[in-house]
Amino acid sequence: MNKTELIAAAAQSAGLTKKDTERVINAALDAITASLVAGDKVQLSGFGTFEVKAREARIGRNPHTKEAIEIPATNVPVFKASKALKDTVAK
Repeated sequence: MNKTELIAAAAQSAGLTKKDTERVINAALDAITASLVAGDKVQLSGFGTFEVKAREARIGRNPHTKEAIEIPATNVPVFKASKALKDTVAK
């Protein structure tokens, strides 16, 4: 499912127009992104948790030349599914 399909499904489920639903979904995604940029954790009860983790610098290898290269440290967004979501998907 892509974003357009998500908007269509949510609009049908909520009985809203696709345009209104798109604004709501975009606003929610923007709010989650802004919280992650600020270093905050976003917990959606029954769904999961979004957070930012620091990934340390490390040495990698170029697969073509086998030359060692340094991969710089970075922050990466991560998602951990809640137990309720895991249980629902497992059924």
